[in-house]
Amino acid sequence: MTASHRRSFTLATLGALAALASPWAVAQSGWPNRPVTIVVPFPAGGGTDAFARPLTAVLSKNTGKQFIIDNKGGAGGTVGATVASKAAPDGYTFFMGAVHHAIAPSMYPKLDYNIETDFVPIGLVSSVPQVVVVNPQRVKATTLNELLTFLRQNPGRLNYASAGNGTSHHLAGELFKLQTRTFITHIPYRGAGPALQDTIAGQCELMFDGLGSSAAHIKNGRLRAIAVAGDKRAPGFPDVPTAAESGVPTYKVATWYGIW
Repeated sequence: MTASHRRSFTLATLGALAALASPWAVAQSGWPNRPVTIVVPFPAGGGTDAFARPLTAVLSKNTGKQFIIDNKGGAGGTVGATVASKAAPDGYTFFMGAVHHAIAPSMYPKLDYNIETDFVPIGLVSSVPQVVVVNPQRVKATTLNELLTFLRQNPGRLNYASAGNGTSHHLAGELFKLQTRTFITHIPYRGAGPALQDTIAGQCELMFDGLGSSAAHIKNGRLRAIAVAGDKRAPGFPDVPTAAESGVPTYKVATWYGIW
C-alpha cells in the first residue's frame, strides 16, 4: 500500500482506535492483557488484508500487545464474517470488513450472522476507487476506448477475476458490462489476492479491483491500469484517466473498508 493510501485512513477510525489503544487507556482498563485477533475475511494479498496490516502494526505498537491477523476467506467474505460473529464479545476479536458485507445480505439471504446485530462498528478505515486493470501480456489495449473496441468485437473472449460473488469487484464488473454493453465472463475467487495472482499469471485477462491492492502491481508493470472508476484521477497515478474522461461518465465505483 502506498503512502497516499495510508493517508486515506479516516480520523474518526484512528481516533476511536487510538482511544482504545492509547497507553493511558491501556493502563486504566488493563486491556489488552493478551493477543488480539483481527479477522480478515479474505486471503492475504487483497485490499482488506492490505489495509488491515498497517492497522495491526499501529495497534501493536501502541498497546505493546500482539494484534494478529487471521485470514478466513471464502463466499465473498461471509465465511470470515461468520467466524468473527461467533467469537466471544470480550474485546479480543475485531473484524475487518468491507463494502462486500453491506452487499452480502442481498446476495446470501441465509447468512449465519447479522452484520447489524452481531457486530459493533468502530469506524471507517479507508475508501478507495476501483480501477480497471488488465494483464499487459494478454491484452494489448492501453486505453479504455481500445479495450471497449476489442470487447465489442470479441464478446465473451475475455475473463475477469473477482474476489467472489457479491463483492465490489464482481458488481463493478457487472456494472461495467451493463454501462458499456459488453460481455466478459466472470470468474469468482476466494478473495482479491488469489484473483490478482491469476490475473497477473494470465489465467484471467482483467479485473475491476480496488486501487489499494492493485497499486504495487501497477507500479511494477505486472498489471496495466486502464481507467479509474472515480470522480478524479488517483493522486498516486496521475497518468491513469478516469472512466468519465474515456467516454463512460457514469462508471463510478469505490470500495470502503471498516473495522468492527
